[in-house]
Amino acid sequence: MPPLLVKNRSMAGVDFSQDLGYEYPEGLDLRPNSKLHQRIVEEVMLRATESNNFVRGRRTSWDEVDKTLTAYKWQSDKEDEVKEKDPRKPTSIVVPLSYATLDTLLTYMVAAFFESPVFKYAGVGSEDIIGAALLERVVGLHTQRFKAVLNLHTMFRDAMTYGFGVVLPFWKVLYGTKTVRRRSLLGFGPERVFSEEGVIFEGNALNNVDPKRYLPDPNVSIHDPQAGEFLGWIQRVNYMKLLEDEKNSEGEIFNVRYLEKCPNFSSHLGTEFPDYRDKDSLGNFYNPSVSSTRGTVIWMYITLVPKDWKLGDGEYPEKWLFGVAGDALVIKAQPLGLNHNMYPAAVVAPDFDGYSPAPTSRIEINSGLQTTMDWLFNSHVANVRKAINDMLLVDPSLVNMADLTNPEPGKLVRMRRSAWGRGVEHAVQQLNVTDVTKGHIQDAMLIRDLMQVTSGAVDVLQGIHRGSSERVSSAEAQGVRQAALSRLEKVAKVMWYQGLQDIAYMFAVHTQQLMTEETYVKLAGRYEEELRRERAFVNDRYPVSPLDLAIDFDIEPHDGTAPGNENIQGWIQVLQSLSANPNLAPTIGLDLARIYMHVMRQLGARGLEDFRMQPTQMQLMPDEAVMRNVQAGNIVPIGAEG
Repeated sequence: MPPLLVKNRSMAGVDFSQDLGYEYPEGLDLRPNSKLHQRIVEEVMLRATESNNFVRGRRTSWDEVDKTLTAYKWQSDKEDEVKEKDPRKPTSIVVPLSYATLDTLLTYMVAAFFESPVFKYAGVGSEDIIGAALLERVVGLHTQRFKAVLNLHTMFRDAMTYGFGVVLPFWKVLYGTKTVRRRSLLGFGPERVFSEEGVIFEGNALNNVDPKRYLPDPNVSIHDPQAGEFLGWIQRVNYMKLLEDEKNSEGEIFNVRYLEKCPNFSSHLGTEFPDYRDKDSLGNFYNPSVSSTRGTVIWMYITLVPKDWKLGDGEYPEKWLFGVAGDALVIKAQPLGLNHNMYPAAVVAPDFDGYSPAPTSRIEINSGLQTTMDWLFNSHVANVRKAINDMLLVDPSLVNMADLTNPEPGKLVRMRRSAWGRGVEHAVQQLNVTDVTKGHIQDAMLIRDLMQVTSGAVDVLQGIHRGSSERVSSAEAQGVRQAALSRLEKVAKVMWYQGLQDIAYMFAVHTQQLMTEETYVKLAGRYEEELRRERAFVNDRYPVSPLDLAIDFDIEPHDGTAPGNENIQGWIQVLQSLSANPNLAPTIGLDLARIYMHVMRQLGARGLEDFRMQPTQMQLMPDEAVMRNVQAGNIVPIGAEG
């Protein structure tokens, strides 16, 4: 093994020889001064360094992309002087076209994927239908409670900005104090309210990974992280957060208290490169000086043979998770033990080529055009700023220069005594100024069109109507819009199969494997009729236990379309045709009611399930009982008034 471990100076003062009484998982000796501990640190840092050396070459380009998405530019010394003299004068800016492009792309992705439920499941067999419906409700509850759609939005934004986006699906358990009702310890007396510590909520959640701190296996394509031998990331964290995690992890996280007196446990991988996003609007780096110790942890999933690493007797590959703080302290070493046997990570890379571990993003492709547009616009502004100032040719022997340079309006410029009576014609002359940048704005508009064509965020998708001298028919306008949408539908469909399908699968398996407490879900929505028919319910909520979810399931794929983006007129014509021929729909196996609801959704209707009629319970009664209820007014004949 090559000698690559970098000794972290920030950890030099930590006493690793003391015994803090930790009991380590799997019966391993993971004391900081043990041979096994040092072996794990070296193996993790070997892979982290290899991956970081590859990613380092892309960070400069990503920083330049970040600059195109900001609203300001760092000013030169000359521009600072302009602002000091007159803060109203414009200086260099970033033309926010890349931002508008990114916003358009994200708007489509939100419309396509954020319809509830985000993840849809179907049973494999007839006996799995109800279980799949309950699984869909439970996963939907987790998605809502832990705001997973916000993590998906960040993943989409990273994918468009840097070429790929990464999220980590995990099972999250919230601990705290909850209010419960129970009787006394002996079980007698009235119920009382008590407060007790325990699990408040558990479920699936997502964590985002900053692409600049992602540590992929550089030997595999970015869209297929499961094919690699490792997968890691760098996390910025503070000591208090790690200590809290150690408390709630039930022994899965350890050794954190060794960092108590360490002022900084940062990794050389996490601090060796500047991050443009860590700067404020004044161009200063953030340098927080809080009392809590801050640092970084390298987390890494590694596929390994336990026997080779001295981690057990296993002779076949297993997936383990390791955490190394400050490049020197192992705080986690545990086999994953997940039923899906996958790295709990999902990656989307809409512009991938199938081979590269770090593809070029849509915004990055246009960065050269964006820089050119900024230069054209700013050079024109600078030229105008110069042209509106007086540019004069002066004979200083004839004119009092102090009077001429006075900026106040209504100035009086006096001639020198030697020039009195000689006239003023040749004393001062305006210099002719030619605007060589007058065509820059037109050129910038041409570049804007090129950027929109390249990215797919054309005017029709941004809600911009471009005037035309010709009359455009409805069919032509619809065709242009559909063609533009088809490009984004392709992007959405690719991202579904790359990452969101994996998330849906991991969420389902995590729920089946790790769910420990009963939860209640709403019955409204998909499969409502089946649930009401098969199960008893109270107040439209149904209790779900882990046993209910032990089923075989399939994930329903997403077609990449957003509601309202289909050919509405075509669907309406189909609906009218089927309505005019009542026997046609059953003959070809179509459900007319479902088609009608689909058309309503495309027209923008929300919450159609709220308008469904509740199923009525039929009850058979003897004729005598019916007559008695009619006479008592409890039963009213159909169609009767009052």
